[in-house]
Amino acid sequence: LAGVMAGGQSMDIITKVLEDQIIQTAKVVEEQLDAELGKLEKMDDDELEKLKERRLEALKKAQKQKQEWLSKGHGEYREIPSERDFFQEVKESKHVVCHFYKDTTFRCKILDKHLSLLAKKHLETKFIKLNVEKAPFLTERLRIKVIPTLALVKDGKTKDYIVGFADLGNTDEFTTETLEWRLGCSEVINYSGDLVQPLMQGQKPGSKVTKLDKKTIRGKGYDSGSDDD
Repeated sequence: LAGVMAGGQSMDIITKVLEDQIIQTAKVVEEQLDAELGKLEKMDDDELEKLKERRLEALKKAQKQKQEWLSKGHGEYREIPSERDFFQEVKESKHVVCHFYKDTTFRCKILDKHLSLLAKKHLETKFIKLNVEKAPFLTERLRIKVIPTLALVKDGKTKDYIVGFADLGNTDEFTTETLEWRLGCSEVINYSGDLVQPLMQGQKPGSKVTKLDKKTIRGKGYDSGSDDD
């Protein structure tokens, strides 16, 4: 009986601690909201008008940037006809993902599906594809030996590669979110998720997505981030 009573008292103590923590958290949130409201209340009409103008200017700037991206072919996943076009495409856009593919390679079609979705979601990045049979010079220059390969280009320079599906769980059934995470690791898209922990949704039992960091990416043996590239 004494043991039961002691156990009950322990549970009561834990419950009380949790309640106190919840109340304390609620107070902190309330204080933050009160502080923000207080700032707004202290603003005079001129300050409020300036705040509105700044926000409107930010919206106009964002819309202008969006239109500029769209004019350069962002927002859709496109095939470019030749390696000559590749240089022009990467020259005019800060971030580019280029899929080097072959019509006879089934896994290229899997990537096509995911890249089409990401192109619409990440307007800040240009998504293109190039048939390696039409780009012998570029394929050799970038040392592309495995199909499919994604070349990740920043500021006109090839900074990283996704070779096959090794970084995506070694499975054909990786999710679009997994590819999005991998592109985020290379900072070729604006990624708001957790870069440290790989996404595992939809992976087969036993499949594994290797954790990556910036040092790992920069240290890859196939890195080709020179000015010439």
